[in-house]
Amino acid sequence: MTMLEPLEACNLTCERCGRIREYEPVLHCMLPLDDALRAVEQSGAPIVSVAGGEPTMYPQLPELLNELIKRKYFVYCCTNALLLEKLLPQVPPSKYLCWVIHLDGMEDRHDVAVARRDVWRVAMRAAKKALEQGYRVCCNSTLFKGSQKDDLYELYETVTKMGFEGIMTSAGYDFAMVPDQEVFLKRQESHDLYADILNDGALRRFRFYNNPLYPDFLKGKRHYQCTAYSNPTYTIQGWRKPCYPLASEGHIQDVNELFDASLWERYGVGKNPACANCMMHCGFESAMILKAFSSPREMAVLVKGIVSNKSGVGAS
Repeated sequence: MTMLEPLEACNLTCERCGRIREYEPVLHCMLPLDDALRAVEQSGAPIVSVAGGEPTMYPQLPELLNELIKRKYFVYCCTNALLLEKLLPQVPPSKYLCWVIHLDGMEDRHDVAVARRDVWRVAMRAAKKALEQGYRVCCNSTLFKGSQKDDLYELYETVTKMGFEGIMTSAGYDFAMVPDQEVFLKRQESHDLYADILNDGALRRFRFYNNPLYPDFLKGKRHYQCTAYSNPTYTIQGWRKPCYPLASEGHIQDVNELFDASLWERYGVGKNPACANCMMHCGFESAMILKAFSSPREMAVLVKGIVSNKSGVGAS
């Protein structure tokens, strides 16, 4: 998957976000449309995740999305949905497009997380309108210390009844530039929290669109090494090296540098302190797919989960 960030500016100032802090000197910059499309072509991946910053603030987003859809890329546009209603008339519904709305809980908890009142209400209104007009809609929940199972279950129940296609969840990455590091989960804390939240009942009740092996990884039942090179991130400064959460080696212009095996000898679990608590889907979900192709047993689990998901009942 290509992770594309056409801008880093945002209309929220979430305390736990490292992006708006890391990219502060270039928050005024926008990626030219041709450069964005060229990056997608260079990456060669069939899926594009458009993020930021807040992508709905990018003036050329309708043109970008419509062109990617025309080229039959599968596009997931990640948004806080504050501006989504205004954008809908400019981007027709398509099986190739899914709006991924960031929701960290029900109204009170989500609005605290994003440091502004009424964000949850506006986002849910936009989601309802998008669903009514035939768009694919999913949600993404990031977990931190203090995330509560009952609140998340209420959210998951709410979006499921509304008709959301799926739910994605991941533990928040501990960006070094975030002042309050106490909000982030350590690796074992993530395992403990997810063991409680992603129990068998929840996996049958809700549809998670993380791949079917990812819940066991989050719960500490499966172990993988990071393969973030399969999800290269392109920003207004170029390809982020080595990966989405880290820019330890700056930005580069040739995506092929990210596929250099020697680079990944320095990054990953147990290799670099900055990777110690990372459980991001962009680093590990592809690892599960790659391993499944070399393990009949894991492939069977993967296929079973995919079939269950298609049944419309849930179970990831």
